[in-house]
Amino acid sequence: MSVVGSTYDPGYDPLVSRTPGRGQDYPPTYWAASAGPPPEDDGPVDRDLDVDVAIIGGGFTGLACALFLARDHGIRALVLEANRVGWGCSGRNGGQGQLASGRLQRSQWIARWGKETALRLHGEICEGFETFRQLVGEIDCEPQPGGHLYIAHRPEKMAFLRAESRVWKEVFGYEAEILDRAEVHRRYVRDEDAAGAMHEPMGISVHPLKLVHGYVRLARGLGTRVHPASPVTQWEMHGNVHHVRTPGGTIRARAVAVATGGYTGQDLHRSVRGRIMPILSNSVVTRPMTDAETQACNFLTTEAITDSRVLRFYYRKLPDGRLQIGSRSAITGADASNPRHLQVLVDGIHRKFPPLKGIEIDYSWWGWVDVSHDMMPRVWQPDPKQSVYYALGYGGNGVSYSAQAGRRMAQRIAGKAVPDLPIFGSELPTHPLAPFRRIGQRFLYRWYSLRDEVF
Repeated sequence: MSVVGSTYDPGYDPLVSRTPGRGQDYPPTYWAASAGPPPEDDGPVDRDLDVDVAIIGGGFTGLACALFLARDHGIRALVLEANRVGWGCSGRNGGQGQLASGRLQRSQWIARWGKETALRLHGEICEGFETFRQLVGEIDCEPQPGGHLYIAHRPEKMAFLRAESRVWKEVFGYEAEILDRAEVHRRYVRDEDAAGAMHEPMGISVHPLKLVHGYVRLARGLGTRVHPASPVTQWEMHGNVHHVRTPGGTIRARAVAVATGGYTGQDLHRSVRGRIMPILSNSVVTRPMTDAETQACNFLTTEAITDSRVLRFYYRKLPDGRLQIGSRSAITGADASNPRHLQVLVDGIHRKFPPLKGIEIDYSWWGWVDVSHDMMPRVWQPDPKQSVYYALGYGGNGVSYSAQAGRRMAQRIAGKAVPDLPIFGSELPTHPLAPFRRIGQRFLYRWYSLRDEVF
């Protein structure tokens, strides 16, 4: 059953808006334009329903959770999505699946938790990447394997990359290759920003909305119900039963899982209020590069690429020869459509790839990223007396790990043990000045811009 959507709202802001809308069209992304026909779903909720598990959020995490509940535990869940499946983070990201989750480097894991915990966390991230790899192998989502290229955008950044690569090798046994500028240009791409790079072997980029569609097909094939255009308008407990109200009916559930990412509204549930700092990221896709342009940029690789800026650029060559590139955006939803944010990406293209100066931009969009206050995700049950769970806080590194997070949340819901790790053993922290963090964010963006380009 398909859903006739309402007009897409480009100014949606999870810190301001009460709900993300109902049945809205997809934003004007390249992914939505090229994903092909959407999979069948179960239509909007149109009556009261009784279920074992209700999952709020129809993106990577929520759908993966539903899939693993059915596949591994024999539990058929119901997924509620306010708009269309993959409408939020999962349909707007760059599609870069890396061996990461959260925004901390491995050396920072060691500093925060010690070597032994860091080693076990690395094992969990590796297992998560294998979970992702196996699911990608079941879905036609245009995978581009090969690894991840971490560009030093200034010579001073090479020391950091060398130090991090030593930690990777000596502590974690994870080999990464250090490349100088000439090697980057000769073997991968002529990025004029590159002073060198670190290449890691594990990474798979995908068409994110095709991956979402594949998750839907797999989950529904195992009995999961997927209801788009069904935003949560009220959530109450009556005894031990959750009453999750939507415009079309109330879902009575024994357990509820939250998988709303950067689109987590402040009024959804007290357990997630103030736990995420939503950050906007902009993305564009150019027209297909000509053969001459591709050769002039020596764009040999289709791997995921990020650079070493704090306000980093992430980019890659798509299967049809287009360039996709993303980076920071506005502070608020109200300012998201300001053309100066698009200009940041256009200028980035020109600086990195001078032969592409003036190339037409065919697609431009933005989306909210779920950044936790301590830069690491959580899969957590806030109150052991209540069957509420959440998986949130990937910080822009959730394409691959969201599959594992959905799997771990399914384990928790099914009453199974999860590994003894910080991301499973504590709640997402709040911030004492959370309502005012955007004021600080404005100053930080200015400082980061200076530090990235000057200091």
